[in-house]
Amino acid sequence: MRLSLFKRQPDPDTIEVLHAGQRFPVSVKRRANARRMTLRVSQATGEITLTLPQRVDFAAGRAFADSHGGWIAARMARRPAAVPFEPGQLVPLRGVPHRIVHWSKARGLTQATQDRDGAPIIAVAGEGAHVPRRIRDFLRRLALEDLEQAVGRHTARLGVPARKITLRDTTSRWGSCSSQGHLSFSWRLILAPPLVLDYLAAHEVAHLKEMNHSHRFWALTHQLCARTEEAEAWLKRHGASLHGYG
Repeated sequence: MRLSLFKRQPDPDTIEVLHAGQRFPVSVKRRANARRMTLRVSQATGEITLTLPQRVDFAAGRAFADSHGGWIAARMARRPAAVPFEPGQLVPLRGVPHRIVHWSKARGLTQATQDRDGAPIIAVAGEGAHVPRRIRDFLRRLALEDLEQAVGRHTARLGVPARKITLRDTTSRWGSCSSQGHLSFSWRLILAPPLVLDYLAAHEVAHLKEMNHSHRFWALTHQLCARTEEAEAWLKRHGASLHGYG
């Protein structure tokens, strides 16, 4: 038996793809179960990932990524613009655009209200440097309140309890349910119309009885939320844009 004296050099963590004067950093991943080379652009984070099967030579992967520079540029151009939590910016609250107003440097509550013309605003008090954090804390608090109400309503209908509800800022999923009955949701659901938050609550509560996506699971979800398909369609069209706020 002849042993190879040469070992494959480790892949770099990232490479750069150039297109029309733009530079795009691309993360390189090896996956044992990957059958082909793939490129993915996350619409939520903007991360570009090149996935390679174990047997594929890195040079071939590099050439594959370079040949798709135009595709990467087009996908990145379609990403929604980032909207910081700063005074003057419009942020959706329960699907309704609210303008952020820094009304006072004195300490005070952050609240959703209206300006003199009746336009929806989120009024923030305190030092200007703390406005982004205060907006985020405010939105998370409202998200937890709305989700606790929705989960409570749906669990009462099914007769099963949720042991715990937590908020996260995930980009791969809007909610999850553990085998211990712990439900987790993205706080960004408070930015979407109430229908969407209610649907996600119903979806995860249905998992308390059906830890799968079987016909029985979807029957339960539709039983709890009759507008399931409408909510899913909204998420498919607009969900990625929610990650651009803050």
